[in-house]
Amino acid sequence: MKRHTLLLLSAMLILMISCHQKTSDRKHIEGQAFGTTYSITCVTNPDDKRPLPHEQIDSLLSDLSHTFSIFDTNSLIYRWNKGEDVPLNEDFLDVLRLSKTISAATDGAFDCTVQPLVQLWGFGKDGVRHTVGDDTLATVREYVGFQLVDIQDDSILRKDPRVQLNFNAVAKGYAVDRVADWLVENGYADCLVEIGGEVVARGTKNGKPWKVGIQRPTETADGNKESFESMDLKDHRAVATSGNYRNYFEENGVRYTHILDPRTGQPERTNLLSVTVIALDCATADAYATAFMVLGHEKSAQIVKQHPELEAWFIVADGDRGWKVTKNDE
Repeated sequence: MKRHTLLLLSAMLILMISCHQKTSDRKHIEGQAFGTTYSITCVTNPDDKRPLPHEQIDSLLSDLSHTFSIFDTNSLIYRWNKGEDVPLNEDFLDVLRLSKTISAATDGAFDCTVQPLVQLWGFGKDGVRHTVGDDTLATVREYVGFQLVDIQDDSILRKDPRVQLNFNAVAKGYAVDRVADWLVENGYADCLVEIGGEVVARGTKNGKPWKVGIQRPTETADGNKESFESMDLKDHRAVATSGNYRNYFEENGVRYTHILDPRTGQPERTNLLSVTVIALDCATADAYATAFMVLGHEKSAQIVKQHPELEAWFIVADGDRGWKVTKNDE
């Protein structure tokens, strides 16, 4: 009888210790946004019984998509590109200002006036590829370039009416930042937000860094998504990846990627398969990742050295061996 009582008390003690050690709860939601998926994980105090505010997050993402989507004929950017006199919101202006800053930092390798080239190469809303001859390319390039855009307070002046904007290389990252900010402001200090592979970490996961994987390049657009390396993210860090193996077309044995060089009008042709950039915010990481794909490994590594707030992982084509990985500190 005494032995049975002792075992019972021991079991109760273990249960009490286990309950006492549970210092946090994990909350998770998923959904659709920006033509891809999103995933949000938050770690909260076990006394916090609030579910993650799925509807509010979906509403925020819908508003952002309605600002930035070139595929939505009612979006702010679509209407502006068509020449409508529409009032621009702060999100639109914030992204344009950031884009101009990074364009200057990358010698024009990043430029959101690239939309006419996106259409020309068949990566736009209609998906129609046009014959891209030297004369056609030269004509379109006349109205591509940040020198044709002047930001004045809450408005944008274009020096050529044919100028059009495309924020696809920065909008997802910006949306991740906005969702993370919203969560922190509403009491979710420890969270990981991901949209289509772009990620922001806030706080920690039970006092430890969040783990984020780097995707292995695939030979085809529908190849399996696998991670080959992981990195630690915590506090206020973000990561974005740009690659040339998911969105492209092939013609006469040549692959043409969706990442376009604004300076030449041509799809990028460098030794990089993908770039993963770590920065203080995801919009910045997103934009630099695209610019680095255009610039190639050596020039991009030089820029990272000039910006200690950035880190980068480069996956470089390596002949018959496939590819190799280098970090900016190697």
